[in-house]
Amino acid sequence: MKVTANFVAWFRSAAPYIHSFRGKIFVIGISGEMVTDENFIFFIHDINLLASLGVRLVLVHGARPQIVQRLNENQFKINSAMGIDITDTASLQFAKEAIGRTHIEIEALLSMGLPNSPMANAAIQVASGNFITACPFGVINGVDFMHTGKVRKVNVSAIQNSLNQGNVILISSLGHSPTGEIFNLTMENVATEVASALHAEKLIFLLDSLDHHDVSRKDEEPSLPRELTVAQCRMLLQNAEKTISGLNAEVLKLLSYAIQACEKNVARTHLVSRHTDGAILKELFTHYGIGCMVSRESLESIRKAHIDDVGSILQLIEPLETEGILVRRSRELLEIEISRFIVFEHDSMIIGCAALYPFHQDEICELACLAVHPAYRNLGYGNRLLKAVEEITISQGHDKLFVMTTHATHWFIEHGFHEVSLADLPKLKQDLYNYKRKSKVYMKSL
Repeated sequence: MKVTANFVAWFRSAAPYIHSFRGKIFVIGISGEMVTDENFIFFIHDINLLASLGVRLVLVHGARPQIVQRLNENQFKINSAMGIDITDTASLQFAKEAIGRTHIEIEALLSMGLPNSPMANAAIQVASGNFITACPFGVINGVDFMHTGKVRKVNVSAIQNSLNQGNVILISSLGHSPTGEIFNLTMENVATEVASALHAEKLIFLLDSLDHHDVSRKDEEPSLPRELTVAQCRMLLQNAEKTISGLNAEVLKLLSYAIQACEKNVARTHLVSRHTDGAILKELFTHYGIGCMVSRESLESIRKAHIDDVGSILQLIEPLETEGILVRRSRELLEIEISRFIVFEHDSMIIGCAALYPFHQDEICELACLAVHPAYRNLGYGNRLLKAVEEITISQGHDKLFVMTTHATHWFIEHGFHEVSLADLPKLKQDLYNYKRKSKVYMKSL
């Protein structure tokens, strides 16, 4: 029964994401290191699953370790400058061989259905093409990068037409110039430019390092926050220059690409460790995820509640009402009093609420129905709701706030409230006091 209940709860929580992602474009960057991993097949299964759910997928793969291996086998020296590999004529040949082989291997794996499942015979069509027009990286500080290039243009209409036919797009890290030259590109550059050109809903990079955030791991402090705005990313990169960020080179590089993507047209960029089984599913189909999500603006806001929020607020407070922590409110009463509520919204989900009832004649306000979703408690959201309520109280010209509680006495004391008697409350509130609940009264001067 417990397994069934957990499955039902998970499926219900994942359903909104399944609905929201259908028809959206996700661009996923796959490193060459990831392709060589023995668990890469499980990632491919997850990709097939996403495709079956109606997500429009563009996969961009690299092949740097495969190229390095071919160069080493033929005793060629790997030259680089400013952290960028220099591709001469000889190494370009090995790059083409390694990238081509890697491309075919991924394509073959994508052609598989999910084994031992109803999707075993699912037909996932893979499409590739000359989608990327490239140009030389150029000569920088006297260094000629020769056949190392960067994306000049993305053939958006060709990719869109192929996606409209239900194909999964597979793009390598090679580009072509209008004159027929071939350039060796980086996976990160291609994925970022493709995602930006397509106005993708998500750009996802799978980290090779173990610097990642996984809420299931309680034994360590995450190296990356769960969420970052573009401005916060810039601050992290500035701190890295001062050697105080503690983040490795791979993470810092991907954060810079995340900034580029979000400043152009990508809604969100995700950095997720490839070492976590089912990482991409955990990141996409759970509200908290396991990686780092970068967006242009903050996904959090405290705002006034409106009538469409009633269902979400009821869902949030009903468990607390059942436990006797909050006074029961009917849907009808909540609809009438919705203007008294503020909500804490996180990524379009209401995770907290509070109500404020002013007593203007007594120049005092009541805080009521303060609630935070169980998954977000002890993370400071209650503090921020309280602060918002206090600011509203002051803006209304009042300098005192009181609350009646049966369970959260210590929390309110820690936040500056002190216990008072029932006689200290407005007369109207005294007349409505429920002696069966025996709530304690706390007050705070603002």
